[in-house]
Amino acid sequence: MTAQSAVLFDVDGTLVDSNYLHVHAWRRAFAEQHVEVESWRIHRAIGMDGSELVRLLSDDAPDDVRQRLKDLHTRYYLESAALLSPLPGARRLLERIAALDLPVVLASSAPEEELALLRKALNCDDLVDAVTSSADVDVAKPEPDIIGIALDRIGATADRAVFVGDAIWDVQACLRAGVPSIGVLSGGVSRAELETAGATAVFDNAEDLALHLDQTPIADLADGWAGHG
Repeated sequence: MTAQSAVLFDVDGTLVDSNYLHVHAWRRAFAEQHVEVESWRIHRAIGMDGSELVRLLSDDAPDDVRQRLKDLHTRYYLESAALLSPLPGARRLLERIAALDLPVVLASSAPEEELALLRKALNCDDLVDAVTSSADVDVAKPEPDIIGIALDRIGATADRAVFVGDAIWDVQACLRAGVPSIGVLSGGVSRAELETAGATAVFDNAEDLALHLDQTPIADLADGWAGHG
């Protein structure tokens, strides 16, 4: 039996325009706890495991301070939920992949409460075959655990999957998991950084990727899967 194929997606900054809302929420949280952190440093860490982000940016603050920072971030981020919106071409991209008979997996490590808001903003649950969240792993990207969980959830193997994400943490996790990755610039990370990290291809956003899908490993995946049908 041939293994199932799948296309895995990061959500924050890849399908939903949320990264800068995270930056603002973290900025408010750090300011409230009198921890000085420049916004650009916060942005550089978005997509990283939340506990690691706090440890790194708070300069190893005590555990109670770190927990307050995480709680404040969640509060301020949820307050901004009305500003969440799908990134250009997000639905069109998922529709194109579904039309290729490739399962779509939201391989997110966002907390359940945040993920619910992201899915509501994306409004594409009809095109999604499986979802992961922070409840599925102890440590998020760049550790590869969430990718392994996503593959298991859909019954796919690393050699029959492609991951789409916006952060170098996504790409690094994919390298560790043995899954090729495609980068998008919609999270605010440069093309050169994504390519240097190991992305096989980089596009402006979901719309750009949808327009050029036949030039990516996703098309190869579809062709290979069709050949075994």
